Amino acid sequence: MKKPKTRNQVEAIVFKRLPSGEFYFLMLKRTPQRGGFWQPVTGNVEEGETFEAAALREVKEELGITEIIQLIDTEYSYEFTDNGLDQFERIFGVQVSPDQEVRLSSEHTEYHWAIAEEALNVYLKYDGNKEGLRRLHEKLV
Repeated sequence: MKKPKTRNQVEAIVFKRLPSGEFYFLMLKRTPQRGGFWQPVTGNVEEGETFEAAALREVKEELGITEIIQLIDTEYSYEFTDNGLDQFERIFGVQVSPDQEVRLSSEHTEYHWAIAEEALNVYLKYDGNKEGLRRLHEKLV
């Protein structure tokens, strides 16, 4: 039997830096139908699309954010299986202005800006998400 193709995905960790120098990371709560857990923006890479372009598109689609200060490649990716389909996920940081408004899409029910420690210990459920945030935070400090 032929093994199914791996689906490419992106994770975009939206963050802001306050004038005090503190970094806050945007945590999103998925709808109950999508698991009801907290995570950053995630989504599929469309055919012919780069990982970078997919990260920016997903941020726009899920949050309505188009003004980006910088896109940071964490140089971290991981693989997992979801509903029997192999997934490859590459993680980026997406910096927005400190006063950025968030408009949730129908994929999420709540959001919270968290410092790294809070995001790691309270909000993020999966090891891949946690490691991605750690890698981004290391690049920022």
